[in-house]
Amino acid sequence: MRATSSLTMQKNNSATCCVPRRQFSSSSKSSLSSKNHHHRRRHGMTRVVPKAVANTANLPSENKDVKVLVVGATGYIGKFVTNELCSQGYDVTAYVRPRSGIGGKNTEADAKKLFTNAKVEFGTCGSMEDVEKNAFKDGGEKYDVVVSCLASRTGGVKDSWDVDYQATKNVLDVARKNGTKKFVLLSAICVQKPLLTFQKAKLKFEEELEKCEDISYSIVRPTAFFKSLAGQVESVQKGGPYVMFGDGQLASCKPISERDLAKYMAECIRDASLENKVLPIGGPGKALSALEQGTMLFELLEMEPKFVKVPIEIMDTVIKVLDFFAGFFGNMTDAAEFGKIGRYYAAESMLVMDEKTGEYKADETPSYGTDTLRDFFKKVSVEGLAGQELGDQAVFK
Repeated sequence: MRATSSLTMQKNNSATCCVPRRQFSSSSKSSLSSKNHHHRRRHGMTRVVPKAVANTANLPSENKDVKVLVVGATGYIGKFVTNELCSQGYDVTAYVRPRSGIGGKNTEADAKKLFTNAKVEFGTCGSMEDVEKNAFKDGGEKYDVVVSCLASRTGGVKDSWDVDYQATKNVLDVARKNGTKKFVLLSAICVQKPLLTFQKAKLKFEEELEKCEDISYSIVRPTAFFKSLAGQVESVQKGGPYVMFGDGQLASCKPISERDLAKYMAECIRDASLENKVLPIGGPGKALSALEQGTMLFELLEMEPKFVKVPIEIMDTVIKVLDFFAGFFGNMTDAAEFGKIGRYYAAESMLVMDEKTGEYKADETPSYGTDTLRDFFKKVSVEGLAGQELGDQAVFK
């Protein structure tokens, strides 16, 4: 899911990447800046990708007649996407685990309360059979569009392959079998430099989706989410320092709000210019480093800036130790992976990466929407962080 400025980091199973086909599309409803590149590359090598079918024109003309299935609907972004689609009048079905939410605390009744304007079906994506039976009703229920907001809950090794790849592929395979026309995927901009397991799992699924010739797709790769940058608001309000790695300028991002991202994903259903493309997307305004984010927060709180700079080498040492023990104790594997996730977001920008030079390009990272990080910081400094919890996705708790 991003560069974060906090020691409380979110595993962005949704962000920066080697954009296989760097086609950045504009929308009439957005402030999206774009550049088009008509070749596709993976890690510097050109590869031939079959031409996917264009299905936008084949959807029913009225939103109310377009049946949309959302998987991962109770996830942080999934909730916004599901409700946005409902507000636009689509016929939406939310496919939800029987126990959902952080730590599986939400019951089926709780899930139904989240989506009063959507139909809610319960099941898992752990097998094609489960998806076929519970979401598609053994072929009796058809969907024009599937929107996947699935993401591993922890970023652990097994969880990443089980969810970011296999569960998502189960949904795709059943959707294709039942004649679904479009597949909108919430991915992550960080898959362009895949050093982490969840990034590799997401990238493998992206590659398989791109090869499909019977279903069209939009692969949405957002940058940082606002909530992943909010981890230090409360501690700073209480007089604590703002903690950052290095000089605070190791990494930058163009964060996008959950509301704006949900609108963009909804546009992917109707906007033919967003079809069969990989779509990195950030929020409005300039890219911000951790130092700039912290400075902004102190200004809004009218407090004297107080920073603590942590050498990035500390994380390298921790990772080496965890990797060593993981070689002897299997239960340490995820701990080592979490350390690598934390280090990645401390040092890598959530911006489009030049695949030849490896440099991050703020001016080539498309912008969309109207919500700003400044307004978000202002809001949560008054109202608190309720609803912004990282839960299982917090690297350091």
